[in-house]
This record gives sequence, structure tokens and C-alpha cells, in this order.
Amino acid sequence: MADTPEYQVAVVGGGPAGLTAALYATRLGHDTVVINRGGGRAAMMLDTHNVIGVPESVSGNEFLRTATEQIEGYGTDVYRDFVTDVERTDDGRFCVIANDLVVLAERVVLATGFSDVRPDPPLPRTGRGLHYCLHCDAYMFVDEPVFVMGHGDSAAFVAMIMLNFTPEVDLLTRGREPEWGEETDERLRAHPIDVIEEEIVGMEKGDDGWLEAFEFGDGTRREYRGGFPMYGSEYNNDLAASLGCELNDDGTVVVDDHGRTSVDGVLAVGDLTPGHNQIPVAMGEGAKAGIALHYDLREFPRSPEEIEERGPVTPEEVPAVSDRLRERAREHGADAPEGAAADDD
Repeated sequence: MADTPEYQVAVVGGGPAGLTAALYATRLGHDTVVINRGGGRAAMMLDTHNVIGVPESVSGNEFLRTATEQIEGYGTDVYRDFVTDVERTDDGRFCVIANDLVVLAERVVLATGFSDVRPDPPLPRTGRGLHYCLHCDAYMFVDEPVFVMGHGDSAAFVAMIMLNFTPEVDLLTRGREPEWGEETDERLRAHPIDVIEEEIVGMEKGDDGWLEAFEFGDGTRREYRGGFPMYGSEYNNDLAASLGCELNDDGTVVVDDHGRTSVDGVLAVGDLTPGHNQIPVAMGEGAKAGIALHYDLREFPRSPEEIEERGPVTPEEVPAVSDRLRERAREHGADAPEGAAADDD
């Protein structure tokens, strides 16, 4: 491994959480690499909602592209590749293995997220009538006819929640026998929601690509502006499991408040961890993980024990930031416009 690139931090995944963790780690002086397979839930967004300061006209791909350009400007290395394995080395570091790339790192951040389970077609386009984030998109359907698709408790509850936004809510079981419990069934019947058991056999869309109506097996037609499929999630936790990270029953990775997992040196952030699956939440988790990495990796202040063992810090030892990042920071400062405001601590 003599020619293997070495970093202090390797981030696996290039969504909002992973990119923010890389941003903080890099700006706090740690050589960082992001290995991103591409795609992901954020990349699917046609519009960006609930991210303050970001216009809704910004697509997910535009959002991620701008974020990637920002961290590269600070000195993060970014590669498009798929990580197949992460192994602990004899010296306690991590060997991160991708299809066309191998790197060594002192810390690993897993930001691999999850994939929504898609129902069978016919379906409208994601973002044009098919929506996976209730907290992001419910606002779009105020006073509009809405469907919720599914046959479990989560589908029933989302259907009831949508009554906060619109009086027209249908729950589509698509020919499946409902699996929600007796209490949920009683609550559902106490809300003005139509449960449609027939399978969808056809779909109508407008010239703008948005859903207009579904056709059902009994010959009926019902109009909808959009809705939410509720079929669960598949967490991309293979790397976490192979490293021995503790998992929750739902497949998420157990973490502390700063993203540290049960395995020393491994952090997890974003949709791979418990909590709300929101871009601002993911960015907050990434920021806290980046700060935690700095606390773990920074050279100074040297502890009393380290001073006893290694002696006082000499002028030749400072600053701890690598020559590469040091040069990039100087370049970045020179490129900054005059009068630019400093970031808050």
C-alpha cells in the first residue's frame, strides 16, 4: 500500500450529510476525501423545499453540484465511485476499497442513506405526483386531492395526517388486504378518508407531466394532484454491518449525538441514522460529525500526558494542517471578495 492515498477522513456518500461532514472536516484542517456513487434521494429532487436560503427552483442535482464544488474549493478530494468494502488495517486505520480506488483513512464517515421502496407501476414521475417526503411536500397539496398508497399502519397514519392540509384524501391499498391494527382501523374510520381497495390499471398526466388521475380495476376514475407511497425503506447499511456497527431493528445505525457509532473511528450521518429524513437535519448531523472529527484528530492543545511523553510543542510542529490544505486555504483567502463576512463559530 505504499502508493495508496492517505487521508485523515474518508466520507462514503455524497448527499447533504456526507458533504457537510466533509466541509467541516476540511475547513477544520483535516485532509478529507469523499467517495460518492452518485444518485441518492437528494439527487431525485426536482425542486428544493425547506432549505432556508435555497430557492425552490434549485433542483437536487444543482444543490449537490454546488455543494461539491464548494468543498473541492476548500481542498476536499471528491471521487465518483462505489465503495465495496471498508477494512480495519493492522495500524488501526481504515482501508476504503472502491471499484477503481483504494484509500487509507484514520476515520470513516458513512453517509450511505437509504432507498425508498417503490410501488409497482403505473406511477407518476417522482416529484410530479409521486412524493416521498411528507414534511417537505405536504404544503404543495393544500386543498388538492391527494392519495396515500400502502396497506400498513404507516400508510393509514399518513392519510390521517394529510387531512391537516386537504379535505380530499384517499388511501389506496392496490388490491392488498390492509395490515394495519385494530386500533388504527378504528381511528381511520373516524376520519373522512376513502379507502380504495381496487388496483390501479391506468394513469392520466397533464402536459406538464404532473399526475391528473388514476383509473382503477372497477372502471372508476379518481383525480389526484399527487400523493405519497408508504412501502418502507431499505437502508444501505452493508458497510456499517461489515465493520461491526450496532444496528437498530429498523436497519438504521446506532449513533451518539455527534454521529459516533459503536465502532471506534467510524461515524454515520444522515438518512442512515435514526431521525427525520430532512436535508437541514442531515446537514446538521454532518456538521456535528465534522466537529467531532476535529476534536478527535486535532494535534493541539497537547495534553499533559503528551507533553510529558513528547515534550513541549516546538515552532517547527505548527501549524498542524497539512501543506496541501495550508496552500489551498491561502489560495481560497486570496480568492475571497473584499469585505466578505466570516463564518460564525
